[in-house]
Amino acid sequence: MVEFGLDTFGDVTADDDGVRLSDAQTIRNTVEQAVLADQLGIDFFGVGEHHRPDFAVSSPEIVLAAIAARTSRIRLGTAVTVLSSDDPVRVYERFATLDAVSNGRAEVVIGRGSFIESFPLFGYDLSDYETLFEEKLELFSRLVKEKAVTWSGTTRAALSSADVFPKTAGGLTAWVGVGGSPESVVRAARYGFGLMLAIIGGGAERFVPLVDLYRRALTEFAHEPTPIAVHSPGHIADTDEHAWEDAYPSFAALNNTIGAERGWPAYSRARFQHEVGSGAVYAGSPERVAQKITQTVRTLGVTRFDLKFSNGPLSHAKMMRSIELYGTVVIPRVRELLAP
Repeated sequence: MVEFGLDTFGDVTADDDGVRLSDAQTIRNTVEQAVLADQLGIDFFGVGEHHRPDFAVSSPEIVLAAIAARTSRIRLGTAVTVLSSDDPVRVYERFATLDAVSNGRAEVVIGRGSFIESFPLFGYDLSDYETLFEEKLELFSRLVKEKAVTWSGTTRAALSSADVFPKTAGGLTAWVGVGGSPESVVRAARYGFGLMLAIIGGGAERFVPLVDLYRRALTEFAHEPTPIAVHSPGHIADTDEHAWEDAYPSFAALNNTIGAERGWPAYSRARFQHEVGSGAVYAGSPERVAQKITQTVRTLGVTRFDLKFSNGPLSHAKMMRSIELYGTVVIPRVRELLAP
């Protein structure tokens, strides 16, 4: 059965009057969004890690622990943990602790991240970008087996029969977030981790070759089949028009902020509508979004779909309504459409 999740980067939002909220209020609102998702029976809630002014969450595990204390069933994880600029031992320990306080509900999605602010912040050289991730992922793959580890590399001190604690009750679920690189797909398969496809531009059909590559690589590395998920942005409202009018200014604000740093052209309404129609944006009425998710699930054969529901300064109230429609209308409709 296909599962359904929600992802947020803790985007710093505005109130209904357009006034920017504090980082603290944004984080408290994120907890409330997760509580609602739990009440609605949604399967997963992911919180991203960033170190820049437009995102409030730099320590997702603490936010997830607060969510764990107020929820009972929803699984909790990251979207994504930037392993390259972190320490694999500490990542394991934090998530094993989260797994304990949440009664076995913790997951970790690890990746290199699409932003580089954490590298100079924590003293890493961007020229080591590939080596940092490769070595740390290899070490992390040993740590999650929860046995003593002997390891050496160039990016941190060696370990000799080192044991790490706490141990989990049933193992820690781990995914690798991938943006579209075949090398990253094969790397995820090598360690037998789940594949989280971040589809943030273009249609889902473009990723069919990567899914096929991942499955072939799993077989070649003699791993059992593992889950594949999609993470894509979107927004749901009662009608297409309301959803688009809600979402477009926030999508534009976020894309233009990042684009100014990276040399992108200005975001346009035409680009937004193109992505809604045949690209990676799942925005519109519940029926439109359900139909598009169904098409993606069928095209890629994924086992989970995560909607990134926070997009720029979109208000908390509008996000809460989007979550409500996702849980009460969209998910049941997708299950109906996928039923044999």
